Amino acid sequence: MRSAPTILHLDMDAFYASVEQASKPSLRGKAVIVGGLGPRGVVATASYEARVFGVRSAMPMSQARRLAPNAAYLVPRFALYRSISDQVMALLRALSPLVEPLSLDEAFVDLEAGGAAWDERSARLAGTKLRADIRAVTGLTGSVGLAASKMLAKIASEQAKPDGLVVIEPGTERAMLEPMPVRVLPGVGPATGDHLRRAGIHTVGEIAEAGEDELVRLLGKAHGHALYAMALARDDRPVVAERETKSVSVEDTYDVDIHDRARVGLEVQRLADRCVRRLRGAGLSGRTIVLKVRRYDFSTLTRSETLRGPTDDPAVVREAAARLLDSVDTTGGVRLLGVGVSGLADYTQEDLFAQAAGTAGAGEEEPQGEESEATPETRPEAPAGRHWPAGHDVRHAEYGHGWVQGSGLGRVTVRFETPGSAPGRVKTFRVDDPALEPADPLPLVEGPPRVAEGAGGSRR
Repeated sequence: MRSAPTILHLDMDAFYASVEQASKPSLRGKAVIVGGLGPRGVVATASYEARVFGVRSAMPMSQARRLAPNAAYLVPRFALYRSISDQVMALLRALSPLVEPLSLDEAFVDLEAGGAAWDERSARLAGTKLRADIRAVTGLTGSVGLAASKMLAKIASEQAKPDGLVVIEPGTERAMLEPMPVRVLPGVGPATGDHLRRAGIHTVGEIAEAGEDELVRLLGKAHGHALYAMALARDDRPVVAERETKSVSVEDTYDVDIHDRARVGLEVQRLADRCVRRLRGAGLSGRTIVLKVRRYDFSTLTRSETLRGPTDDPAVVREAAARLLDSVDTTGGVRLLGVGVSGLADYTQEDLFAQAAGTAGAGEEEPQGEESEATPETRPEAPAGRHWPAGHDVRHAEYGHGWVQGSGLGRVTVRFETPGSAPGRVKTFRVDDPALEPADPLPLVEGPPRVAEGAGGSRR
């Protein structure tokens, strides 16, 4: 471990929901929930105002509606979230060449590698400047943790939420960790937490007291050794700039179970095409085609087939996915389908017979108690005519820019406001009104952003 808190962990605050509040003045300070809005949708992000009611990420949307019936429920705008994430990641890369993104809204930064910090004071200044720069560029807030290891920096950023900064000074780690619940440690989920609780272990300090041998007996060799080291605040993992992509996949959750076998086959073909588009967009190809089927009873089946060489040919992927589907019983109905490609490479094997030479392997059956995806790619049933997703941007020839509050029964309700305006007025139109059309999102911050000066920079 290091002798200075020069590893930084940034976690943007309620990212998707905060973006929506920043772009919609009428929603600021109010409960906002972003996710799939169908009966089987799940919550991607809830604003802090919604969390007061008990709404959390990955919760079924039906449960969220019961807890917070008056919240604003919005369909995700992933293209906008990615563009804002790119702005944030650019700020991080200005601090150091070693930036390890974990998701759109979360990353580790090795401040020492970039000369941005070398002791507690310079690290604190760099973290303070970063938070100011993020607010100036995006109008959003992020929480920063600083520590001598990745594990502790992530724990610190969680303590800093929302919109704060916490530094864990070297030498204080054990005392800080001891009273914390075991779930604070990476890799301790509900199942492991319950197992430890039944053994009388509730805090990180009690993990350390139990000893390494007892943890190995309870959890197995690998998990026991790792958990004991974390309880002693030992974590020497480096910040890795490039995280290797292991697979590319897409999936859809359906509002109503699909029973028709032909319809299931068409959906799998469509998903295969989407997966290939994403694969090609990343400049990749892959050897293993994976099919995921979640059935009416929540059981999830995976099937895979490995080709002789990597491919990005949509016909090859479609044919492999269709063969995998032949081995799955969908009689009772399907609630989720997914197609993925793994075994990735940055080149394509030009083999016309690759699709015929695959070795099919049956995946395992995973009984599932509930939905687990926090950010599903949910495809609503396409209505006749134009579709107006809640929260998405529109423009009216007379009233200007706005966003969809809701639609149904042939009508769409729009609130006309922009990120820099006061809360706007609401109007309702026919869904086929020729004066109304979809629009691109507006910038959250008008004009060139001003970046804070001062703290950070190279050591002199």
